[in-house]
Amino acid sequence: MKKLKIAIIISTTRAARFGHKPAQWVKDIAVDRKDIETEIVDLRDFPMPFFDEVASNAWAPSTNEVAQRWQKKIAGFDGYIFVTAEYNHGIPAVLKNALDYAYPEWNKKAAAFVGYGAVGGARAVEQLRLVAAELLLATIRAGVYIQGADFMAVWQQGKELKEITYLEKGVKDMLDQLVWWTKALSTARQQDVLAVAA
Repeated sequence: MKKLKIAIIISTTRAARFGHKPAQWVKDIAVDRKDIETEIVDLRDFPMPFFDEVASNAWAPSTNEVAQRWQKKIAGFDGYIFVTAEYNHGIPAVLKNALDYAYPEWNKKAAAFVGYGAVGGARAVEQLRLVAAELLLATIRAGVYIQGADFMAVWQQGKELKEITYLEKGVKDMLDQLVWWTKALSTARQQDVLAVAA
C-alpha cells in the first residue's frame, strides 16, 4: 500500500521560535508508522510577501514565484499537521499569509494541529479550525496542546518533549485520526477524478 504523505508545517519564522521542536518530535513519533511518511515544511523556506495578488489562486494564478513554489509544495501532500504558536489569542501572521496564498491545494484534505503556549495554543488552534473550514480542509478532533509547565520546561529549561511521556499518547491518537480521514478523503478525491473522466 502506498504511504500517505503528510506535511508537518512549522507555522512561525522568528529567530527565537519554538515550533521546530514539536515539529521534529511529532516526526520522530510518526516514523514508526507504516502507513505515512512525513516531511517538515518550514515557512522560513517560503518567504512570501504579504498577500498582494489580484485574487486568491482559486480565481487567478499567483504571480509571485515563491508563492507558486509554496503552492506546488503543499499540493504534493495528502494531509497536514500544523504546529502553531499562539500570538495574542490567534495564529501567527506568517501562517495566515501562507494559508491565503493557496486554495485548491488545501481542498478536501485532512488537517491536524499541535499547539503550544500559555493555554497550549488552544485559542490559535480554534481560530485555525475556522480558517481551515473555509479552505475546505477537514479538521480532526484530536490535537496536541503543549502548555504551562511542560512548555516552559522544554523552551527554557532544556527538557526534551520525548521526556514528557503522557503527551505521546495524544500524538498517536492525533495521527490515527489524521490517517483515517486522509485515507477517506483521498479515496473520495480519486472517485471525483474518475467521475469527471467518465
